[in-house]
Amino acid sequence: MDMNKTARTEWWESLPAGIRDEIDGYVLQDSLLMAVRAVVAVGRVPHGIGVGTAQLIAHDRCLHHGDRIAREPESPLDLESLAYRAAGCEGRVVAIEAIWDGDTVHDWFVRLLALTTDPAAEVPMATVYWSTAKRHLGEDEEDAPRHPVATAAERAGRALAEHLSVPFHFASPDTPDDEAPRWRP
Repeated sequence: MDMNKTARTEWWESLPAGIRDEIDGYVLQDSLLMAVRAVVAVGRVPHGIGVGTAQLIAHDRCLHHGDRIAREPESPLDLESLAYRAAGCEGRVVAIEAIWDGDTVHDWFVRLLALTTDPAAEVPMATVYWSTAKRHLGEDEEDAPRHPVATAAERAGRALAEHLSVPFHFASPDTPDDEAPRWRP
Protein backbone atom coordinates (compact mmCIF):
# COMPACT_ATOMS: atom_id res chain seq x y z
CA MET A 1 0.00 0.00 0.00
CA ASP A 2 1.31 3.44 -0.91
CA MET A 3 0.23 6.17 1.52
CA ASN A 4 0.56 9.89 1.03
CA LYS A 5 1.85 12.14 3.83
CA THR A 6 -1.65 12.90 5.17
CA ALA A 7 -2.60 9.22 5.28
CA ARG A 8 0.67 8.35 7.02
CA THR A 9 0.07 11.07 9.62
CA GLU A 10 -3.49 9.83 10.24
CA TRP A 11 -2.27 6.25 10.57
CA TRP A 12 0.48 7.36 12.98
CA GLU A 13 -1.97 9.26 15.16
CA SER A 14 -4.30 6.24 15.30
CA LEU A 15 -1.59 4.08 16.92
CA PRO A 16 -1.62 3.44 20.67
CA ALA A 17 0.82 5.68 22.56
CA GLY A 18 2.98 2.70 23.56
CA ILE A 19 3.55 1.68 19.93
CA ARG A 20 4.33 5.28 18.95
CA ASP A 21 6.80 5.53 21.86
CA GLU A 22 8.51 2.30 20.80
CA ILE A 23 8.93 3.42 17.18
CA ASP A 24 10.05 6.91 18.20
CA GLY A 25 12.50 5.31 20.64
CA TYR A 26 14.18 3.50 17.74
CA VAL A 27 14.19 6.69 15.66
CA LEU A 28 15.72 8.72 18.50
CA GLN A 29 18.47 6.08 18.86
CA ASP A 30 19.14 6.33 15.10
CA SER A 31 18.03 2.69 14.73
CA LEU A 32 15.98 3.25 11.60
CA LEU A 33 15.97 -0.37 10.52
CA MET A 34 14.41 -1.34 13.87
CA ALA A 35 11.87 1.49 13.50
CA VAL A 36 10.93 0.24 10.03
CA ARG A 37 10.58 -3.32 11.36
CA ALA A 38 8.30 -2.12 14.16
CA VAL A 39 6.12 -0.17 11.72
CA VAL A 40 5.81 -3.19 9.42
CA ALA A 41 5.01 -5.46 12.37
CA VAL A 42 2.05 -3.33 13.48
CA GLY A 43 1.01 -2.03 10.06
CA ARG A 44 1.08 -5.03 7.76
CA VAL A 45 -2.22 -6.42 9.05
CA PRO A 46 -4.84 -4.95 8.64
CA HIS A 47 -3.41 -1.82 6.97
CA GLY A 48 -1.21 -3.46 4.32
CA ILE A 49 1.83 -1.37 5.19
CA GLY A 50 4.94 -2.80 3.57
CA VAL A 51 8.59 -1.90 3.85
CA GLY A 52 8.42 1.05 1.43
CA THR A 53 5.65 2.81 3.33
CA ALA A 54 7.27 1.90 6.66
CA GLN A 55 10.46 3.62 5.49
CA LEU A 56 8.46 6.75 4.66
CA ILE A 57 6.84 6.68 8.10
CA ALA A 58 10.23 6.28 9.80
CA HIS A 59 11.53 9.16 7.67
CA ASP A 60 8.56 11.29 8.74
CA ARG A 61 9.48 10.60 12.37
CA CYS A 62 13.12 11.53 11.67
CA LEU A 63 11.98 14.86 10.25
CA HIS A 64 9.73 15.33 13.28
CA HIS A 65 12.55 14.73 15.78
CA GLY A 66 15.34 16.42 13.80
CA ASP A 67 18.36 17.27 15.95
CA ARG A 68 17.07 15.27 18.91
CA ILE A 69 18.18 12.04 17.18
CA ALA A 70 21.37 10.61 18.70
CA ARG A 71 23.25 9.99 15.47
CA GLU A 72 25.85 7.25 15.33
CA PRO A 73 29.28 8.89 15.18
CA GLU A 74 30.92 8.91 11.77
CA SER A 75 34.17 7.05 11.21
CA PRO A 76 37.32 9.16 11.03
CA LEU A 77 39.06 9.01 7.66
CA ASP A 78 42.25 10.88 8.49
CA LEU A 79 45.46 8.88 8.11
CA GLU A 80 46.53 9.31 11.72
CA SER A 81 43.28 7.81 13.07
CA LEU A 82 43.23 4.97 10.56
CA ALA A 83 46.90 4.13 11.23
CA TYR A 84 46.19 4.10 14.95
CA ARG A 85 43.33 1.65 14.40
CA ALA A 86 45.47 -0.54 12.15
CA ALA A 87 48.22 -0.62 14.78
CA GLY A 88 45.68 -2.16 17.17
CA CYS A 89 44.96 -5.13 14.91
CA GLU A 90 45.63 -8.47 16.54
CA GLY A 91 47.28 -9.96 13.45
CA ARG A 92 49.74 -8.64 10.87
CA VAL A 93 48.00 -6.35 8.35
CA VAL A 94 48.59 -7.72 4.85
CA ALA A 95 46.20 -5.52 2.82
CA ILE A 96 43.63 -2.76 3.04
CA GLU A 97 40.40 -3.42 1.18
CA ALA A 98 37.41 -1.26 0.30
CA ILE A 99 34.14 -3.11 -0.26
CA TRP A 100 30.68 -1.85 -1.15
CA ASP A 101 27.75 -2.48 1.14
CA GLY A 102 24.30 -1.02 1.37
CA ASP A 103 21.02 -0.97 3.20
CA THR A 104 17.64 0.68 3.03
CA VAL A 105 18.65 3.40 5.48
CA HIS A 106 22.06 4.52 4.18
CA ASP A 107 21.85 3.49 0.52
CA TRP A 108 25.32 2.50 -0.77
CA PHE A 109 28.36 2.89 1.47
CA VAL A 110 31.91 1.52 1.58
CA ARG A 111 33.57 -0.41 4.38
CA LEU A 112 37.34 -0.10 4.76
CA LEU A 113 38.90 -3.26 6.15
CA ALA A 114 42.36 -4.23 7.31
CA LEU A 115 42.98 -7.81 6.22
CA THR A 116 45.23 -9.63 8.66
CA THR A 117 47.06 -12.89 8.98
CA ASP A 118 48.07 -14.74 12.15
CA PRO A 119 45.12 -14.69 12.89
CA ALA A 120 43.34 -14.24 9.58
CA ALA A 121 40.64 -11.60 10.00
CA GLU A 122 38.84 -8.64 8.45
CA VAL A 123 39.18 -5.76 10.89
CA PRO A 124 36.87 -2.78 10.30
CA MET A 125 38.79 0.48 9.91
CA ALA A 126 35.96 2.79 8.81
CA THR A 127 32.49 2.90 7.28
CA VAL A 128 32.14 5.61 4.65
CA TYR A 129 28.57 6.85 4.32
CA TRP A 130 27.49 9.72 2.06
CA SER A 131 27.69 12.17 4.98
CA THR A 132 31.16 10.90 5.93
CA ALA A 133 32.35 11.33 2.35
CA LYS A 134 31.00 14.89 2.13
CA ARG A 135 32.68 15.79 5.43
CA HIS A 136 35.98 14.29 4.29
CA LEU A 137 35.98 15.61 0.71
CA GLY A 138 34.36 18.97 1.28
CA GLU A 139 31.92 20.67 -1.03
CA ASP A 140 34.40 20.94 -3.93
CA GLU A 141 33.91 17.38 -5.11
CA GLU A 142 30.13 17.00 -5.01
CA ASP A 143 29.91 16.92 -8.80
CA ALA A 144 32.84 14.55 -9.39
CA PRO A 145 32.18 11.68 -11.84
CA ARG A 146 32.72 8.96 -9.22
CA HIS A 147 30.38 8.37 -6.27
CA PRO A 148 31.71 10.53 -3.37
CA VAL A 149 31.64 7.51 -1.05
CA ALA A 150 33.99 5.64 -3.39
CA THR A 151 36.28 8.65 -3.80
CA ALA A 152 36.62 9.21 -0.04
CA ALA A 153 37.08 5.51 0.70
CA GLU A 154 39.68 5.10 -2.03
CA ARG A 155 41.71 8.10 -0.88
CA ALA A 156 41.65 7.10 2.77
CA GLY A 157 42.25 3.41 2.06
CA ARG A 158 45.08 4.04 -0.40
CA ALA A 159 46.78 6.46 2.02
CA LEU A 160 46.56 3.90 4.82
CA ALA A 161 47.85 1.09 2.59
CA GLU A 162 50.81 3.24 1.48
CA HIS A 163 51.53 4.16 5.09
CA LEU A 164 51.55 0.46 6.05
CA SER A 165 53.39 -0.61 2.85
CA VAL A 166 50.65 -3.11 1.95
CA PRO A 167 48.43 -3.49 -1.14
CA PHE A 168 45.15 -1.58 -1.46
CA HIS A 169 42.24 -3.32 -3.15
CA PHE A 170 38.94 -1.81 -4.32
CA ALA A 171 37.42 -4.09 -6.97
CA SER A 172 34.63 -1.77 -8.10
CA PRO A 173 35.40 1.89 -7.36
CA ASP A 174 33.28 3.21 -10.24
CA THR A 175 30.10 1.21 -9.66
CA PRO A 176 28.50 0.09 -6.39
CA ASP A 177 28.78 -3.71 -6.37
CA ASP A 178 28.56 -5.69 -3.15
CA GLU A 179 29.48 -8.88 -5.03
CA ALA A 180 32.72 -7.60 -6.59
CA PRO A 181 35.72 -9.93 -6.31
CA ARG A 182 37.54 -9.76 -2.98
CA TRP A 183 41.28 -9.37 -2.45
CA ARG A 184 43.39 -12.50 -2.77
CA PRO A 185 47.03 -12.66 -1.62
